[in-house]
Amino acid sequence: MKVLITGGNGFLGSNVARELFRRGYEVKLMMRDTADASVVADIPCEIYHGNISNQEEVLMAVKGCDYVVHTASITQQWAVTFKEYELVNVRGTINVVNACLQHGVKKLIHISTANTIGPGNRVKPANELNSFTLLHVNSGYINSKYIAQQYVLEQVERKNLQAVIVNPTFMIGQYDAKPSSGKIILHGINKRWFFYPPGGKNFVHINDVCTGIANALEVGKIGDCYLLAGENLSYKEFFKLLNSVAGQDPAMVRIPQFVLKMIGIMGTLVGVFSKTSGKLTYSSAYMLCLYNYYSGKKSERELLIKYTPIEKAIGSALAWFKENNYC
Repeated sequence: MKVLITGGNGFLGSNVARELFRRGYEVKLMMRDTADASVVADIPCEIYHGNISNQEEVLMAVKGCDYVVHTASITQQWAVTFKEYELVNVRGTINVVNACLQHGVKKLIHISTANTIGPGNRVKPANELNSFTLLHVNSGYINSKYIAQQYVLEQVERKNLQAVIVNPTFMIGQYDAKPSSGKIILHGINKRWFFYPPGGKNFVHINDVCTGIANALEVGKIGDCYLLAGENLSYKEFFKLLNSVAGQDPAMVRIPQFVLKMIGIMGTLVGVFSKTSGKLTYSSAYMLCLYNYYSGKKSERELLIKYTPIEKAIGSALAWFKENNYC
């Protein structure tokens, strides 16, 4: 069986490719012409160069594939305009869905995000029944992923699209070449002191996400959403785990909410007037102050995932970063 993975050279895409190849799938990776494919150089696979926002190129990529895993997206929280997110995260998803329908793909696994589901708290973490509640945050990333997810669900109902949605939380692990979410590891490693935000989130081992995706191909229910969620931790708790795994003891300084949000406001204003992107906007600062806690019980039960302690994910990420001279 042949599977196309969009965003095949990304953190998630490259790890999924390894898991699906291990399970005996014929793997085809879609990535941009300018993409660095070195992170997947060791995987026997076909590489197709194309742009996810180009319908014809997506049609060519999907042709001949039995399954599609759609991981390609803009994930950073600080693109300049919503149009940047819309072009890739929304238009790209529409192109993938249309190609799957046209070519009769047996199943599409659409990679969404946990943030399309309203977060819970430590006592009552959110599950798949929670409604979307983060529109007010004005995050181009979150809003575009929600629009894309809703489009997939609509096509399941209207056109019998064979699709399953998975909603990973914050992924940690190896092969994060860009790096993406692994920046949180690099932020806290080999320093005498560092700042940490006041909120928290759910962290999940990249291996568990890949297991969930591979199992969703085989047993996931059409039209269902599955949170892929590991451990709920405050940022303070996460960095303490990082310190323990790394064998370090730096000073950790908590940033007050109002300070973080003020920095975010300034970052947003600078971006508006300079028409450039900054690394901290008000919406991303706001998110860092929330406790984005989720439950993975449905995926444990239906996708047969046994979630890995997050300290092992930290260890995997740290070992890979060190081996590849990131730190």
